[in-house]
Amino acid sequence: MKIHFQIASFFTLVVVSFLLVSCGGKSSETTNQTNADSTAVSQKSEQKLILFFGNSLTAGYGIDPEDAFPGLTQATIDSLGKDYKVINGGLSGETTAGGLSRLDWFLEEEPYLFVLELGGNDGLRGIQLSETKKNLLGIIDKVREKYPNTKIILAGMQIPPNMGQEYTDEFKTIYPAVAKEKNVTLIPFLLDGVAGNPDLNLPDGIHPTEAGHKIVFGTIWPFIEQAIQ
Repeated sequence: MKIHFQIASFFTLVVVSFLLVSCGGKSSETTNQTNADSTAVSQKSEQKLILFFGNSLTAGYGIDPEDAFPGLTQATIDSLGKDYKVINGGLSGETTAGGLSRLDWFLEEEPYLFVLELGGNDGLRGIQLSETKKNLLGIIDKVREKYPNTKIILAGMQIPPNMGQEYTDEFKTIYPAVAKEKNVTLIPFLLDGVAGNPDLNLPDGIHPTEAGHKIVFGTIWPFIEQAIQ
């Protein structure tokens, strides 16, 4: 009886030890996975945001968004090993008034860099120039009121003389004036080297092709690069 009892006790001890080791292993694995998940979330939350806020030009109308200049910006940043996340806040047909009204949706997280590309649709529709300027100023003010440390770049725009040469000339002056008044970085003309070239634009003559967006990216990248250094 003693022998049987000792044998039974021995097997009981082995089984209990095995269960403890097994549970300990699972607990360790669970802990390691939890730590890994926490690290991933932490790294993701530490990414600095670059917000492109604009119309169909920013959205990449007619092409794959990855081939539009915001997508090209993300690809270049990734290739350089920099920890920035690009958000494409482009909406086709957007005006400065529309942008001002929907801006709050994009300011739930603080952008490190805010690139403002709006106004072209205002000009094509003949919207009063004082209204366009007021809205651009309002967008910049709203960003700064919530996030004073956010860097801001304003993309300058020009329009064809459909509304008359006087309107076209005055429209062009809005962007330098806003940039000076609010002390933000100005890209003189976003579509420099692209506008008016049928080989670089879709059949509508307004929206750049993939090749056109590569040139636009070349125009904006020096300003982006300087801001994130």
